[in-house]
Amino acid sequence: MSARSRQDSGKLRQTSGDPIDADTIRGTIRRALQLGSGRLDLSSMVMLEEELRGHIALLLPEAREAAHRRWPAGGESHQRRARFDGIEQQMKQGLGEGPLSAHVQVQQLTKDLQYLLVLHTAEARR
Repeated sequence: MSARSRQDSGKLRQTSGDPIDADTIRGTIRRALQLGSGRLDLSSMVMLEEELRGHIALLLPEAREAAHRRWPAGGESHQRRARFDGIEQQMKQGLGEGPLSAHVQVQQLTKDLQYLLVLHTAEARR
């Protein structure tokens, strides 16, 4: 199966015309944002971090390609590349030790995913 094929656990699934299921991504984002409203559960954060990284791994290459097409050089291109590089580095961070560092990591990945989803949605409308 390709990287853009159906994945289990509510991750991404193939849809006609658009291999990225934005509704599934939004659901993951909602769950991640609600995570901080209760007791910090490390096992939930481990699962969410995996889902978030999976979604980001699908959206990031597309975002890079779209940015390269729209802004091949210049300030906007540099800013986007730097942001994408930062997202890529954040994905490699891991959860750290303890529930608080895991919570911070999940929240950062959630913000990164929100950013990429906005770019994807804008690009899909073009």
